[in-house]
Amino acid sequence: MKKVILTAIALLTLVACNKTADDNEFKVYGWYGWSEKVSTDSLAQLFAQWKAHGLTGVCVQAGGFNTERIQTAARIAHEQGLEYHAWIPTMLQHGKDSTWYTVNRLGLSAYNPENRAYVTYYATLDPRNPEVVAWLTEQYSAVADIPEVDYVQLDYIRYADVVLSEGLWKKYDDQIHHLWCDTIDGQRRIHEYPGADYCYCDECLKDFQEKTGIDIRERMAKGDDPADIAQWNQYRQDQVTQLVNTITEAVHAKGKKVSADVFPGPESHAVWMVRQEWNRWNVDLFMPMNYNDFYLQPASWVGTITQEEVESTERPVVSGLFICHDWQHKADIVDPEGSGLLPSEIAEAVNGARKAGAAGISLFTPASMTDEHWQALEEAMK
Repeated sequence: MKKVILTAIALLTLVACNKTADDNEFKVYGWYGWSEKVSTDSLAQLFAQWKAHGLTGVCVQAGGFNTERIQTAARIAHEQGLEYHAWIPTMLQHGKDSTWYTVNRLGLSAYNPENRAYVTYYATLDPRNPEVVAWLTEQYSAVADIPEVDYVQLDYIRYADVVLSEGLWKKYDDQIHHLWCDTIDGQRRIHEYPGADYCYCDECLKDFQEKTGIDIRERMAKGDDPADIAQWNQYRQDQVTQLVNTITEAVHAKGKKVSADVFPGPESHAVWMVRQEWNRWNVDLFMPMNYNDFYLQPASWVGTITQEEVESTERPVVSGLFICHDWQHKADIVDPEGSGLLPSEIAEAVNGARKAGAAGISLFTPASMTDEHWQALEEAMK
């Protein structure tokens, strides 16, 4: 009898150990935008290749809320043994009612392409608008109804970058000009770009005044900088948080999970750059975009920022890595959005994220990975 009991205990211990190992698996995800130019057969081949390279799951942009294409891509991912995240840019929507769009500090609506900050596709919706909230919740609920979808993925779930990452300043200098930095009491201060400071629509300003008693237009008329009004900043953060949690509740009701692509931090960057106070979100998995070159930082920064992120939430954090495809000519690349990690930097970034407590990494993008990158990743994953 004693031998039977000991055997049972050993089996239970083995099961427990295996469960712990599975739960603690360091996962690798990849991002991909599936266009009509790529056949389903080609997509299956790509997914098979990435699976062979160790990917756990894929985050696929399959045409916004196009449920038919999402279902197809998700089915193919599952056939290759990959977890599927339905990657959808949340607040970037075109062709909606003009009242749905954010208005910047200059009084210009993002409904008009000529008014949009930085690039014409920044058609940003207002997260406070009840019609926007209802429509987005309905759309994500429909995606969650697709059996093959494991996660709905919230991308661009924020306002426009009121402050760009420093690596992009030169690229957009024709817009932001000299507004960025000065020194006050010995401290470097980065100013907000008024053309990307949202939302100043009548409804948002009225709602804020009713909640706080503060008239933003009156304060601006007196010469106050809105960026210095803490309640106003918090109000915008709250609008994003409330939208995220509303969508998340609806998706959870469908029995599905939610992942979110966020800026690094949140306190060190996301909160003041794009109003993402994401440690208050009820999503299941965070994928911060820890793209070190965008912040003029070395690969070692990935571990440092990941530690902040892991400590900010009890939910899993997957550290996003930006890959430089033309890495042999990186020094000659002018556009920072063509930069990224060299093969020689992969190990430092991966190990830094792992040691900081990340649940995994995500590659933006696997298509940018060269043979040298894959080899470096394989060695790092050992």
